[in-house]
Amino acid sequence: MTDLTVRRGAVSPPIVTPFDTEGGVDTDALASHVETLVDAGLDGMVPCGTTGEFASLTDEEHRAVVETTVEAVDGRVPVIAGAADTTVSGVLDRLRLADAVGADAGLVTLPYYHTSTDPSGQRAFFEAIADETPLPVVLYDIPSTVGEPIDASVVTAVADRESIVGLKDTTGDITGLDATLRGTPESFTVFQGVDAQLYPSMSLGVDGGIHALSQTIPEVFVALREAIRAGGDDRALALHRRGIAPLFTRCGDHGFAPVAKVAAAHRGFIPDPRVRPPLTLPDAAAREAIGDDVDAALDAV
Repeated sequence: MTDLTVRRGAVSPPIVTPFDTEGGVDTDALASHVETLVDAGLDGMVPCGTTGEFASLTDEEHRAVVETTVEAVDGRVPVIAGAADTTVSGVLDRLRLADAVGADAGLVTLPYYHTSTDPSGQRAFFEAIADETPLPVVLYDIPSTVGEPIDASVVTAVADRESIVGLKDTTGDITGLDATLRGTPESFTVFQGVDAQLYPSMSLGVDGGIHALSQTIPEVFVALREAIRAGGDDRALALHRRGIAPLFTRCGDHGFAPVAKVAAAHRGFIPDPRVRPPLTLPDAAAREAIGDDVDAALDAV
């Protein structure tokens, strides 16, 4: 198993799932994409996350994506496999699958569709997973897709569990993130999940980020990481404003998976940007604008 220790400013992409012209998972394109990103210097890989369209994959496809990623990584960086499901047993099945194919940790959301009626329900859900998981678990707080945030008291309560090792915070709530950092042990790893908030969050003490755009402009995120580690605030701010923020705005307009795929295809990282319904691709003009933003971001490095 790869060491999960995170150095300050570490960034890992929730990698897209490439589809072929017939709509199936293109594992060759996925393996090539992973190879490109590892070679670019990113710090980990996160298959079957939100940007990976995990909710649109069959169980067999989910396994193929995680297994292909693990094989392509070949132990060079950690693999944190998405393991979201609506039931405790479903999450555990995905964690066991991820463990069986060699992933290093699992990324777990609250159940979607049914929200909790009390924070104690959230805590019971995570504790039941913590009791049985074969892998370390990173909690994934993304209220925009599951319907509610993870209650701050729940994060604090479960952060002492040996098997719950961190949190990806995609709430966009900087104040809440600061409270999480203050209320959890130093050994508990906190990732910023909002690309355009990585730089400002570093001043609060986040360990790094899990960011969709890092797979489209890895050079920018690697340069930002190095600037942060070197204490180069002016350079880090410039990379944030000129490199990341404009492309992030496109994600708000068109969705993270569509923008990430269009941008990755623009770079030649994947052969085809197609997505699965209900997602749709931006129109031709928007795709051209995304490509222009990618080029401008690279000029900022």
